[in-house]
Amino acid sequence: MQNALTLLEIGRTRGQSAKMPYAGALTPTETFALLTADPLTLLVDVRTNAERDWVGRVSINESQHVAVQWTQYPGGAPNPDFLSQLARVAEKGTTLVFLCRSGVRSRHAATFATEHGYSNSFDILEGFEGDKDAAGHRKSVSGWCKADLPWIGA
Repeated sequence: MQNALTLLEIGRTRGQSAKMPYAGALTPTETFALLTADPLTLLVDVRTNAERDWVGRVSINESQHVAVQWTQYPGGAPNPDFLSQLARVAEKGTTLVFLCRSGVRSRHAATFATEHGYSNSFDILEGFEGDKDAAGHRKSVSGWCKADLPWIGA
């Protein structure tokens, strides 16, 4: 198993290569290895409570799993309290890995967090459910679930 520093370097190198506006990006498998190697890293699930309740959520050490919605449900409006909610669960030096359904909202959240002083913000590529397959279903092409990482279904 790779150590936390190696995994963070992989993520940072990926971020620099792609000119990401945040620290970097990790695959779901790399993220799980990082969370296992470093108990101080936090996974910030930016999906709505409804998504976590109805679709499922990661199954990791509860102290490492925090929920801070990027958008509000219903309606999808931006969460005006995102930054203050993030500040309640993480200090600015904390390594944060942001997770959403497919990797879009998590990129926005990582960018926003970085712009507000959270310099160790990483995106989790592919998200929880990943891309849609030919039939329009998720969890079979990419993402946390497809990687067969621990999760709890709805």
